[in-house]
Amino acid sequence: MGLKMIAVKLPDGSQRQFEAPLTVAQVAASIGAGLAKAALAGKVDGKLVDTSFLIERDVELAIVTDKDADGLEVIRHSTAHLLAYAVKELFPDAQVTIGPVIENGFYYDFAYKRPFTPEDLLEIEKKMAELAKKDEPVTRKVVARDEAIAYFESIGEAYKAELIGSIPQDQEVSLYTEGKFTDLCRGPHVPSTGKLKVFKLMKLAGAYWRGDAKNEMLQRVYGTAWAKKDEQEAYLHMLEEAEKRDHRKLGRALDLFHFQDEAPGLIFWHAKGWTIWQQVEQFMRRVYNDNGYQEVKAPQILDRSLWEKTGHWDNYREGMFTTESENRSYALKPMNCPGHIQIFNASLHSYRDLPLRFGEFGQCHRNEPSGALHGMMRVRGFTQDDGHIFCTEEQVQDEVAAFDKLVRQVYVDFGFTEVAVKLALRPDKRVGEEDVWDKAENALREAIRASGAEWEELPGEGAFYGPKIEYHLKDSIGRSWQCGTMQVDFSMPGRLGSEYVTEDNGRKVPVMLHRAIVGSLERFIGILIENHAGAMPLWLAPVQVVVLNISDAQSEYVQNVAQTLRKQGFRVETDLRNEKITYKIRQHSLQKPPYILVVGDKERDANTVAVRARGNVDLGVMPIDVLVERLRNEVETKA
Repeated sequence: MGLKMIAVKLPDGSQRQFEAPLTVAQVAASIGAGLAKAALAGKVDGKLVDTSFLIERDVELAIVTDKDADGLEVIRHSTAHLLAYAVKELFPDAQVTIGPVIENGFYYDFAYKRPFTPEDLLEIEKKMAELAKKDEPVTRKVVARDEAIAYFESIGEAYKAELIGSIPQDQEVSLYTEGKFTDLCRGPHVPSTGKLKVFKLMKLAGAYWRGDAKNEMLQRVYGTAWAKKDEQEAYLHMLEEAEKRDHRKLGRALDLFHFQDEAPGLIFWHAKGWTIWQQVEQFMRRVYNDNGYQEVKAPQILDRSLWEKTGHWDNYREGMFTTESENRSYALKPMNCPGHIQIFNASLHSYRDLPLRFGEFGQCHRNEPSGALHGMMRVRGFTQDDGHIFCTEEQVQDEVAAFDKLVRQVYVDFGFTEVAVKLALRPDKRVGEEDVWDKAENALREAIRASGAEWEELPGEGAFYGPKIEYHLKDSIGRSWQCGTMQVDFSMPGRLGSEYVTEDNGRKVPVMLHRAIVGSLERFIGILIENHAGAMPLWLAPVQVVVLNISDAQSEYVQNVAQTLRKQGFRVETDLRNEKITYKIRQHSLQKPPYILVVGDKERDANTVAVRARGNVDLGVMPIDVLVERLRNEVETKA
């Protein structure tokens, strides 16, 4: 009887024949010693597996190395286990709980009798390096659920035993062991600890067991891990830059806004911050007007019955602020769409009226958990540049394509040139039939394809009423921010009784497109502040020009210059204090105005100003009309 042969198809399309069974590692070794050494995991028929995975049939196989995104995830997952291993070595009484991969790193939660300290963090990181240097093999074992529970109970790991207890009794679980440490995990993991060379522990935080505030508070250790040292150094440099650009610090330093405990998750706007707000809102209002949107305004509070019809009450109830009056229940709107449908329904529309585009700077409130609040980036009260397009099915693709073109131009105007497109697909908790979701998702795919853009798909991350296109902006230090969205909704208009008169005098439910360009204005302004490190471009700067005198002899002229600029529409401050000019320049530079004008006797007598651009750039002496032309051109071009 002949040997059983299997075919392994590789990513380049080639096929190799092997005697079955063999491991992923053996396939890598057959290709080359370099690949065998670099292999971190495998991808068998699209599923990530360990290099020890046994191949027993024909498969498609990719060898995963640290050059692959999947490889980086395996590194980070394995480093989380290395962290737990090190903690157990240093603090044997500590109990391990869960340790997932997160963006740019990982964390692991521990139960311990005292709080960990920054000094502990240094010791843990040092121990991790020692364990990695041992290059101990990481092995996988599959056991029955009850056997795993008994094992973790026997070594005093109560949290891990409880976690496994929530798994159905008839299921098996996988355990991974490195040296003296064994952990529950689905895997995959690197073949040995020596593959983990670049990592750093970042910070400590508190976290409730299983995310429930009723449970015990655990200690969370955050870390980052990378394939190459220079990648980690670039990331740490980015974090340093992000710390300098933190909008919360800049908001205080530049007198833009503040937060206080009496209004958690809500913003107190100061005059300068509100000026930035107004520039963003007025710009977006012009975008509405130039692109066929009718600006509308819907009520802040709507009856519970309406939210029940839309599905929000069943699918989003915990995120809504509610109130009662005269035996009726109401909710503050967490989004604007139901109100826009009421405006659509107030008139009878023909197919000739479509597409009908409504826009609103709609103030919304969402009951975010207090622990999730983060400055302007995550708030409880916010205003969206919200728009809803009522159209026919045949118009969907054209409307999405037009929006794609529009949203990209707006981002360029705000200074963002790198935009990634992602498609968020149906979540587990949703309304509508499967065929309706198929239709909605395919409509968005076709629209993105028609625009020529590449996109990434995000299974399970759509809204409960429809899939959505997400626009992710890259800022000046490389961070990604999700801002704009375009959602196709075949459900909500029908649930709220919307219809239009068709060409044959019948009635049909319109498709509703939910769209936002900047999203939450609060969050977008926070992004702008951090992107520009508080040094806003001229058209957005709350104070565009500061005029300073050298002595009292120029005070009247300074006031005249300021008045001339104000009449041209510029935002101007003056400083006539009897202080040294170097001191005044230094003080105002800290507020980051785009231009500082200095006036002495020579400038006064010649009707000119000495111009300094931000960053202490000396532009020399200019006549007022030349300066005005320069400022006007910079505002118009949004340079």
